[in-house]
Amino acid sequence: MNKILIVEDEESIAELEKDYLELSGFEVEIANDGEEGLTRALGEDFNLIVLDLMLPGVDGFEICRKVREEKNTPIIMVSAKKEDIDKIRGLGLGADDYITKPFSPSEMVARVKAHLARYERLIGSGMPVNDIIEIRGLKIDRTARRVWINGEEKNFTTKEFDLLCFLAQNPNHVFTKEELFSKIWDMESIGDIATVTVHIKKNPGKNRI
Repeated sequence: MNKILIVEDEESIAELEKDYLELSGFEVEIANDGEEGLTRALGEDFNLIVLDLMLPGVDGFEICRKVREEKNTPIIMVSAKKEDIDKIRGLGLGADDYITKPFSPSEMVARVKAHLARYERLIGSGMPVNDIIEIRGLKIDRTARRVWINGEEKNFTTKEFDLLCFLAQNPNHVFTKEELFSKIWDMESIGDIATVTVHIKKNPGKNRI
């Protein structure tokens, strides 16, 4: 039986979510504050976490970030905050989904089932978990080819992304423009080396590696 952790400080909402999930055949545990939620999320084995954003003690963003440092457990973030920046930040920190309050409990159950099924397919098929590089405020998902800086997603062209990944994988190493041109563009130095400088100047993560 799949085991789900609900981290929610509003007891009436937590109990409602628990009732619907248990009716759907899940085993459910509740943590009513951020510190308990973080401790249980890291110390126990859950198949999925339903995580409220605004919590006493430790907020949902911090819990999500710390869980993602150690586990790939699916996380559905729940919040009354409707601003896109909060959704972007939550997803950027590694949440798998974001539901805005008020929501239908049946919708939450449907999303829980969908994310569990997706995760189980990935694990069962032996597909690798996304290859993530994190350096301070920079997060690079090499599998999905997505980049976040301090929780905000940034858009990159193909070569900009390849250049960023290469530099992130080789920290504390100085490369010449000729070397970068050879590695990223797969061409000898007879090419237009100035293109390397242009791409580095456009790269918002260049000073963080």
